[in-house]
Amino acid sequence: MNAAPTVRDEGHPYQDSSLPVEQRVEDLLARMTLVEKAGQFFHTMLAMKPDGSTVEKGDPGMLPMDTTHMLHGQSMTHFNLLGTGDPTAMARWHNTLQRMAADTRLGIPVTLSTDPRHAFTENVGASFNSGAFSAWPEPLGLAALRDPRLVYEFADTVRREYLAVGFRVALHPQIDLASEPRWSRQNGTFGSDADLTAQLVRAYVRGLQGDRLGKRSVSAMVKHFPGGGPQKDGEDPHFPHGKEQVYPGGMRELHLAPFKAAIEAGCAQMMPYYGQPIGTDWEEVGFGFNKGVVQGLLRERLGFDGIVCTDWGLISDAEIFGETHEARAWGLESLTELERVARVLEAGCDQFGGEARPELLVELVESGRVPESRLDASLRRLLREKFVLGLFDAPYVDVDLAAETVGRAEFREAGERAQRRSLTLLTNTGGLLPVAGRPKVYARNVEPEAIAGHGEVVTDPALADLAILRLRTPFEPRANKFESLFHSGRLSFTEEELKPILALLDTVPTVVCVNLERAAVIPEIAERAAALIADYGASDAALLDVVFGRAEPEGSLPFELPRSMAAVAASRPDVPNDTENPLFPHGAGLRLG
Repeated sequence: MNAAPTVRDEGHPYQDSSLPVEQRVEDLLARMTLVEKAGQFFHTMLAMKPDGSTVEKGDPGMLPMDTTHMLHGQSMTHFNLLGTGDPTAMARWHNTLQRMAADTRLGIPVTLSTDPRHAFTENVGASFNSGAFSAWPEPLGLAALRDPRLVYEFADTVRREYLAVGFRVALHPQIDLASEPRWSRQNGTFGSDADLTAQLVRAYVRGLQGDRLGKRSVSAMVKHFPGGGPQKDGEDPHFPHGKEQVYPGGMRELHLAPFKAAIEAGCAQMMPYYGQPIGTDWEEVGFGFNKGVVQGLLRERLGFDGIVCTDWGLISDAEIFGETHEARAWGLESLTELERVARVLEAGCDQFGGEARPELLVELVESGRVPESRLDASLRRLLREKFVLGLFDAPYVDVDLAAETVGRAEFREAGERAQRRSLTLLTNTGGLLPVAGRPKVYARNVEPEAIAGHGEVVTDPALADLAILRLRTPFEPRANKFESLFHSGRLSFTEEELKPILALLDTVPTVVCVNLERAAVIPEIAERAAALIADYGASDAALLDVVFGRAEPEGSLPFELPRSMAAVAASRPDVPNDTENPLFPHGAGLRLG
């Protein structure tokens, strides 16, 4: 692969902020070498060190990375940041990247993206714990409140905190329907209701982008087209055993409804999922390779002309946490890397997520297999967004302002209010809640310091007036390190896991709060708990304020809770709320008083 020239060009029309964006795009495009063009097609991961410095070849980490090589050797300018940290360090790291980009021949600025980082889930493949950012409930919790105004407020807060540290693309919202109760990615969705999801995504996109994409916008990369919920057996297509996506209920159009709303709202980007559709009239290849889905459905039928970026890792095998993961080229596993790149381009995608292989694109063009004009069609979209976001004219962030903005008191308070409101009261036997007075409280998985303001902490349940127990949705542990982050499989507790839980419930009146990252199967607990609350990401303080009547739980279940795993296995993956005789139906939720 030919190296890009390194002498910096100056004084060209594309650098003139007074000119129309289209003119600047065409001027820059005409000056780019093939190598410089190819680099723009790859949107992969980067990490930073705690002090805000870059990660280079040989540094330890989840994935092998080399910041300088990707920016200068491969002409790449789209990256998503792994992990979280101090906002000052993040802003400093961002500015370092932009200075490195400015030193290339054309000075094309970096577009920095991120997975969600405003809630409680920590999964390096999907989302990050809020850390310094304001902490809100997961999207399921926002859906539990059914309030588009709140979702707009949330997205606008995300926008302001992201801008402070340099994030200009949100790898969210995730608007798949939670139709298969076992699927591991449900906590990032707005639940099982297509109409509600459509309402909320409109508000979310407006909160991130404004009425139109501009210099104070964060570009929304909506995912996962055409809806990733209908996974066979609820397994996730990050992994070979989860690659099949099925529609036994014939509900493809229902899963498309939120994406139509996102397009109407003006979302700038779209990400197809990994899934391989089985038993439909679509070609049985992963959606990122699927011309009928990307070009035919998304581009032509739905009229989307924004950026389409594949999900991460379709082309090359990768080493993650020291373990090899095959490329997610489902249905096309036998193709070479070069052939896979050609198929993605043919499908109508503009970028390769999680890949850093521009030499493959160069080879395709130089061999005549792909015309350079095909690259130019995607490059116009990619470059245009950089200009519209103002990156060519103001690429740097104010490091001091980052520290003042990220986690600002008003943002934290808004997130904490949403946490309290989103809590969903499912049972309240005998009107136990709200609890009055200062009872003796035994707690599990709750910080004693949080209880101290409400009652007397005791360490023996036999001495308690009340117990408070926090649980998480059960799952099946997976041996692979990366897959272990995606909670899959059964939704019920084993008999061994249930014994100490039920023993506590039989000893003292117990408030059980279960974190619903998926639809837990908990009939025994629901029957014996004095009160049952669902949370979707809430602090101990938020829970206790509801238990003791200082706040009102306003949430309603964003999906049904099945009565048994047999009912889950018998349900249709593409049909929301399809289990027989659910323990709690979609929309369940009591109010205090």
